[in-house]
Amino acid sequence: MARQETIPAVSRPLHVNDVIVADKKELRRAQIGAGVGNFIEWYDIGVYGYLAVTMTTVFTSGLDPSIGLVITLLGFAVSFIVRPLGGMILGPLGDKVGRRKMLFFTIALMAVATTLIGCLPTSEQVGLWVIIPLYLLKMAQGFSTGGEYSGASTYISEFSPDRRRGFMVSLLNVGSQLGFAAGAGIVALTTWLSTSAWGETAMVDGAWRIPFLLAFPFGIIAIAFRSRIPESPAFELAESVQEADGTEHEADSLFKRYGLGGILRRYWPAILVGIGIIAADGSAVYLLQSYMPTYMEVQIGIPVSHTALAAVIILVIQAILIPFFGYLGDRVGRRPVLFVAVIANVIILIPAFTVAQYGTIWALYSTLLMLAIPSAMMLANTGALMSELFPTASRYGCVGFTHNVAMSAFGGTTPLFSQMLLNGTGNPFAPAFYVMFFSVIAIFAVWKLKETAGRPLLGSVPVVETWQEAEALVANQASNPKIDPNTMPLGAISR
Repeated sequence: MARQETIPAVSRPLHVNDVIVADKKELRRAQIGAGVGNFIEWYDIGVYGYLAVTMTTVFTSGLDPSIGLVITLLGFAVSFIVRPLGGMILGPLGDKVGRRKMLFFTIALMAVATTLIGCLPTSEQVGLWVIIPLYLLKMAQGFSTGGEYSGASTYISEFSPDRRRGFMVSLLNVGSQLGFAAGAGIVALTTWLSTSAWGETAMVDGAWRIPFLLAFPFGIIAIAFRSRIPESPAFELAESVQEADGTEHEADSLFKRYGLGGILRRYWPAILVGIGIIAADGSAVYLLQSYMPTYMEVQIGIPVSHTALAAVIILVIQAILIPFFGYLGDRVGRRPVLFVAVIANVIILIPAFTVAQYGTIWALYSTLLMLAIPSAMMLANTGALMSELFPTASRYGCVGFTHNVAMSAFGGTTPLFSQMLLNGTGNPFAPAFYVMFFSVIAIFAVWKLKETAGRPLLGSVPVVETWQEAEALVANQASNPKIDPNTMPLGAISR
């Protein structure tokens, strides 16, 4: 999209030339570039989770297995502790220099850090000191992820037609699920091939490195795609407002780019609502994707080959469900879908863990499927929702802070705290109670939420699919409650 001349921001009615008609070719390039990068990002994260038991032997040999597993899972938590720092730095920076540059940087950093994990020596070779570089590389992964998902979801939200934003952003989470599935699949395939060729200890002896080293060629592919993606039209328009520096009425504060301090002062109510919802989303997602394979293997006694395969199948099923729930969110609204999801989580977790105790293959698949459906409903809608809560000028920074604080404190720590609660209480249902707690909080957060589906993004103009839709939108703007010109930078667009 060509940049428009800038003029002072003033309030006026919406005109047809103000509306962005989505370029299908650019939207497709943006979707593929962001999606492929997100796939690789979550493959890298997933591999560590699915190799948790093996990594315990590799990096904590000589320690009690239960303590070693906590140390391994702490490495997973460390990456999430650093995520807010990535969001706080990369988010506002993405609001300043653009979404495209930040997305290029995040995938490059993730690929390098993951590859280097595959190059580390074992604790038998150099002692427990190897945990330090392991944690440092996990911190690099976490810093990268702090800018990755929030940037990718912001980017796709700004490219998408308003009426299809939930569906479009949900496709990004399909990439995440398939990335996790690929991580599980590579782990399962590597385990099967290596143990068939070299015996039962093959993974511990060195085959564990293969999934990590594959991050390098995967990362090159993702970087190649991201080097060709365009900048988002909404960001370019927001830049026009910054150049025009129009501040003639109160609504213009929506168009001001804030640093972290300004973000917290101005947008804290929306941030709190977002954190409440993402806490439920994150704890449910990481219970299913990162902890349950370990739980079913260690607590229930199902072999890793079965748990990894089940994880792949369930994640593929989730990937199929997510676009449907994203489409549903566009049609009926984010609030109804999220209400059903968090209430279902509260109701279904104890029955799911009860089924898990049977320890059979059907119990494995039934448990994971019961957890997957509410999780898919949340994943399908939270990406678009976070972008809809905040204005374009500060969106990347706001989403980066909100999403990563919630994920770090309540999502990524789920495997660690679940295992600690299990070790401390001996109660096999302890992980379920942990996730249920955040789902209850999310019920109140969703209750406070104003419906955002189908509205133009704050601080931006409407995005539609055809000129006919643009003309109809402008003609009916006076009677359309979703159209408020005062929240749009119309004065920064020359007619």
